Amino acid sequence: MLGDPLFRNGVDWGDFAVMGVKVVVAFALLLVATMFMVWFERKFIADMQNRIGPNVAGPWGILQTFADGVKFFFKEDLRPANADPLVFRLAPYISAVTAFLAFSIVPIGGVFRDGGGETGTVTLFGKVTYLQVADPPIGILLLLAVSSIAVYGVMLAGWSSGSKYPLLGSVRASAQAISYEAALGMSVVAVVMLAGSLSTHDITAGQAGGVRTWYVLSAGIVPFVIFLIAATAEMNRPPFDLVEAEQELVGGFHTEYSSIRFALFFLAEFMNVVTMSAIMVTLFFGGPAGPVLFGMTWFWPTVWFFAKVLVFLAMFIWFRATLPRLRYDQLMNLGWKVLIPLALGWLLVRATILQVDEGTIDPVIAIIVGILAAGACFLLFTAALGAGDRAYERDQALQEERERSR
Repeated sequence: MLGDPLFRNGVDWGDFAVMGVKVVVAFALLLVATMFMVWFERKFIADMQNRIGPNVAGPWGILQTFADGVKFFFKEDLRPANADPLVFRLAPYISAVTAFLAFSIVPIGGVFRDGGGETGTVTLFGKVTYLQVADPPIGILLLLAVSSIAVYGVMLAGWSSGSKYPLLGSVRASAQAISYEAALGMSVVAVVMLAGSLSTHDITAGQAGGVRTWYVLSAGIVPFVIFLIAATAEMNRPPFDLVEAEQELVGGFHTEYSSIRFALFFLAEFMNVVTMSAIMVTLFFGGPAGPVLFGMTWFWPTVWFFAKVLVFLAMFIWFRATLPRLRYDQLMNLGWKVLIPLALGWLLVRATILQVDEGTIDPVIAIIVGILAAGACFLLFTAALGAGDRAYERDQALQEERERSR
């Protein structure tokens, strides 16, 4: 919010009115996008499986999500006898609110031109502002903090239900979030180094020179791939939906929830898909950047932004329809043994290249030190894997011996 030109020359009631309008519009836009995402996923997967999908409520079944929401409102709200009353009621709102807070820092429009004087500002009711709810100078840190807080909604829901199966699902969720949060954060640091700022508006402005300046290319593609995988795991989407493994945990952390509280968890999951897609577009694909065709400069950036988001929504649905669910040990191995070392190694490579480009480090010295560091990391990584495998084999042998003794 502090970087928004709306507040640079003092604050009056008009500024508060514009801010209120942006909050309401962003919230309504995210809700509508979430309802569209639920319908889009059902129809897309139905087409992949040669089915019809929703086709009764409204044209092409587009009102099916609205009908489901009305049904949830009028269902009986149950609470287990052993549940913690306050925490049980509070947990769904934590999951929903954090998804909206993450979306509030995303610029969804405005013309950004490299060296052309266009800085993404728009005029609303005579006030110059950015087309995003807030632009804090620590926007990326806010994103990481909010994504960390989101797991509390899942964890508290499982703990407060007073049942062992939701508790197991919530413990899985916390372990999964911790495993992938580190890799996600390190992939974002690569973008921050290139942009030289934590502000999402500055990150978008840094990609205003066209496709060649998008950070998905200049960061080397690897941070984007790591972010995509880690974000999928953070959202508990297939193939990382171990938190809701129905064949093991009945329904996971929300087994004991019903009515509108269950709907809030359902809404938060799909809202997170829309939010994370918007974040990826902002960090790696230029945000609203795109060609302005036959006038209407205020219109086309928003169109390109939502077109890019739609591509990622389709990608997440594609994952759900085609990829089998991972085992829990595979989930942990991918997070700790692959993504985190890869993200850390690539971050060091990008930092070295950046210093070489600025003339701070001699290229020959950088190559020699890099080879030595890579060799040391490889040896340590191999030793760690070997120790883990040996510990696993000892545990398996001990378990087999116990079974034979019975």
